[in-house]
Amino acid sequence: MQDLLVATRKGLFILPPARHGWQLLRPHFPGEPVTQVLRDAADGTLYAALRLGHFGVKLKRSTDGGASWQEVASPAFPPKPTEGPWKDDPTPWTVDMVWSLEAGGGRLWAGALPAGLFVSTDRGESWQLVESLWNRPERKEWFGGGYDLAGIHSILVDPRDPDHVTIAISCAGVWQTRDAGRSWRNTSEGFDAGAYMPPERRFDGNIQDVHRLAACAAQPDTIWAQHHCGLYRSLDGGEHWQAIAAPAPSGFGFAVAAHPADPERAWFVPAHSDAQRVPVDGQMVVTETRDGGRTFASLAYGLPPRDAYHLVYRHGLACSADGRMLAMGSTTGGLWFSEDEGGLWHCLSRDLPPIAQVRIA
Repeated sequence: MQDLLVATRKGLFILPPARHGWQLLRPHFPGEPVTQVLRDAADGTLYAALRLGHFGVKLKRSTDGGASWQEVASPAFPPKPTEGPWKDDPTPWTVDMVWSLEAGGGRLWAGALPAGLFVSTDRGESWQLVESLWNRPERKEWFGGGYDLAGIHSILVDPRDPDHVTIAISCAGVWQTRDAGRSWRNTSEGFDAGAYMPPERRFDGNIQDVHRLAACAAQPDTIWAQHHCGLYRSLDGGEHWQAIAAPAPSGFGFAVAAHPADPERAWFVPAHSDAQRVPVDGQMVVTETRDGGRTFASLAYGLPPRDAYHLVYRHGLACSADGRMLAMGSTTGGLWFSEDEGGLWHCLSRDLPPIAQVRIA
């Protein structure tokens, strides 16, 4: 059984396996906001991104399971140009937060707020801004979704070809590279932003607010998306997207987890709506499809049945590598897990700091 990694506003919790679920221990970096945590499957190295406000973004690395930590380089933009097409760019060229962190093919990828993508080939000792994405003229139209600025929250590294990377930006849709970041294409065909854009722009790929992407590990051409306006799935590696009819109780939400072996299965955590970001009727549920989105079941046994006002953000739902364990953390400090694919949920804590991410690794 793997560890449960929980990044919170007041520290990083590394929960070792216990007889029943995981054991809750004292946090690393107590009192400090941790926005992302990653365990690189290639060598077991842990990375934690901290958002320290006035002191900036910091990146920590551990090679001994968290017993000790070393500060390494943090992603950083170059100085803003004083001439040329970007001299009047209203977007600050300062990393406010590392919003996504993934590894693959000997590279680390970091998605930032604002929406810069960074890559490291030396385990975080140095970072390079992917200028081919940052300097695209389309970026002048990108805008915030959840934050005032556009940000990169989802990074999928194709396990068959690490040069193939898919990212999602709120709000700028889905972008892909097949040459390790030298060139990019927007692949948002099928998304519909009609709930927040005028009719003439509802299908514009450059303004789509995709909340989260998750791919099936065994069949990575199957990608699930939680969009601001509902649920979607792609069967061709994110080239095209098909809408899924909104399940009860809601199609709005942020988190999605894909089953690692079964491309027909995925889990979502619904909220009432954009205007009411709480569970419908105060009852917390997870919705699951086992047939590619044609039908859904609500999984609620063990979750708060009433007076629950938790919200699960983009990185707050995770599935284990064998597909049996699920973990879920909320912005109000609730942490649950299931040992049977969501059939029964157990509460680890209701008193943690706001949870930014859970990862089983």
